[in-house]
Amino acid sequence: MVFEYSVTFQSVLTLIGLITVVFLLFFLIISSILIVLLVYALKTGIVPFPRFLKAGILFFETFMIWFIRVAGINDTDFWRFMAGLQNNLNKQAFSEVPIDKRAVFLPQCLRSAKCPAHLEPEGLKCRSCGLCTVGQAHRVLQGLGYRVFIVPGSSFIGRMIKKYRIKGVIGVGCLIEIKDGLEMADKAGYVAMGVVSDKDGCVETSVNWESVYEIAMLGLDPASFPDSILEFLPASEEPRA
Repeated sequence: MVFEYSVTFQSVLTLIGLITVVFLLFFLIISSILIVLLVYALKTGIVPFPRFLKAGILFFETFMIWFIRVAGINDTDFWRFMAGLQNNLNKQAFSEVPIDKRAVFLPQCLRSAKCPAHLEPEGLKCRSCGLCTVGQAHRVLQGLGYRVFIVPGSSFIGRMIKKYRIKGVIGVGCLIEIKDGLEMADKAGYVAMGVVSDKDGCVETSVNWESVYEIAMLGLDPASFPDSILEFLPASEEPRA
């Protein structure tokens, strides 16, 4: 009886050992592949197997963050890459969202410190005073057909999305805001595209508006663009000579 118990216990230990070895081999193989793909993507800007890469990085997030730090890769560069990867994955779905179900959310920190805008129920009301670039961007994006909001606080975004049944969002903000926003959109069931601001801070930040416009034009008919906004659109995308 004791012998049978000993044999059974030994068999269980052997099975546990085999499972552990298989798991470790699986972890090493998958993590090695992810590291190679990530380093290649960061160096070349070309992202092979984006869905696999994103899923793998999220699954092995703790290990991947440890690796990039050991490898001397800046955390900011990594999370910018992740935001770009999410945009790449969402690009087609965003292109298919009707323009009347799209919105752009701009952070109030983009405006001038002397901004005369007043807070209204649907955010800060831009006066196009010329003190910053937000007024011009506001006109261009509205000309494309977007609802444009200047955000006074984080809870505001959810209210506007619910009120207008928005399905596609372009968000502008600092890296952590874009990271959190893209994750929130995934859980909430709408398509989000993020543009990271060029300058962080709480006052008079900046963003590459051309990057915003490039995303904003996805899936739209160039023939529908008003003449008044063509000069502000990226040259490679201008629909008319």
